[in-house]
Amino acid sequence: MESYYVPEIADNVFWVGAKDWNRRLFDALVPLPEGTSYNSYLVKGTEKTVLIDTVNPGFEKEFVEKINKVTELEKLDYLIMNHAEPDHSNAIRFIMERAPKAVLVTTKKGIGMVRNYHEIPDERVKIVGDGDLLDLGGKTLRFIEAPWLHWPETMFTYLEEDKILFSCDFFGAHTAQGVYDEDIEDLIPMAKRYFGEIMMPFRKQGAKALEKIKDLEIRVIAPSHGPMYKNPERILGPHRKWTSGESEKKALVVYASMWGSTEKLVREMAETLLSKGIDVRLYNLAVSDIGDLARELVDSRAVVLGSPTVLGGMHPLAMQGAYLVKAFKPPIKYGVLLGSYGWGGGALKQAAEMLAPTKIEVVGTLQVKGAPKEEDLKEVQRIALELAEKMEE
Repeated sequence: MESYYVPEIADNVFWVGAKDWNRRLFDALVPLPEGTSYNSYLVKGTEKTVLIDTVNPGFEKEFVEKINKVTELEKLDYLIMNHAEPDHSNAIRFIMERAPKAVLVTTKKGIGMVRNYHEIPDERVKIVGDGDLLDLGGKTLRFIEAPWLHWPETMFTYLEEDKILFSCDFFGAHTAQGVYDEDIEDLIPMAKRYFGEIMMPFRKQGAKALEKIKDLEIRVIAPSHGPMYKNPERILGPHRKWTSGESEKKALVVYASMWGSTEKLVREMAETLLSKGIDVRLYNLAVSDIGDLARELVDSRAVVLGSPTVLGGMHPLAMQGAYLVKAFKPPIKYGVLLGSYGWGGGALKQAAEMLAPTKIEVVGTLQVKGAPKEEDLKEVQRIALELAEKMEE
């Protein structure tokens, strides 16, 4: 049997999750340059023992061995499902089969998912709602519904005596590094990237959740991915800003370019914005990490999208960039569309149509045939100056 590290984060409260050091892609979309973790927690009261969430497929054996270092799995009383996504709930049936008296705890919205995914009989399921308590004997769990962070059934679990908030995906970060926030110097950029990828479309729900927990005394925040926070304000402060939609004087410039014409336009735009004191983040979509774009979208005030025309429409990479802006619902206020074509246009028309449902004000557009001429670059400068002025407001 392998030797596993099972940290005790408070008296009779243990981390029994798994670290996935080698995973490099999540949801077939999100890059994981630092891997990730699947955090599960075990709480032992004097009368009852509870497990909070489980682990991703492939980690069941390690999971059981960690649990058994703390208590006998067969004697588990409760298994709490804070969230039904497989990276947290995959091992539910596996655990329930090995803990015959355990009861699964979930929200009313979660019961349907329990039936569909895990086929747990109703008599082994306990439904809880906002403010409900579970007494373990010297340890009391309070349940806080947090719908749409980022699935409809999500909830938080709060351990009253030890002041620990088990926050599921909220406050998370995709990294296998560290146990506590103090272990990772550059943790907040990782958490910001995670927020952009997963929570940004649910900013309003995030703000409501923060309001719900504002009066709780929290000593430790224990999310489902990444390290635990011994200094809760380190992550609470940024989340207040990110969920409020507060933006900075920053422009995200993203583009695809086949023969350099579109690239000349966006670089002229970037240089002009820089000259006016605008923080510019420029990404060539052919070589950029989607997670980096998501991170920058969290607090950018403007986006500049560049695309050549390919077969009457946007370059596929630029289309993906426009889709991310639309789907992630960032606090972007202003936009600029730049592009080029050889014999027929169409890219900017499609880009405008994709962004139409957003509240982004398009400050200017420019599409050139072939390589941009001097007058084209001057027009880019004019649009950039107008954009910079609006961003200062």
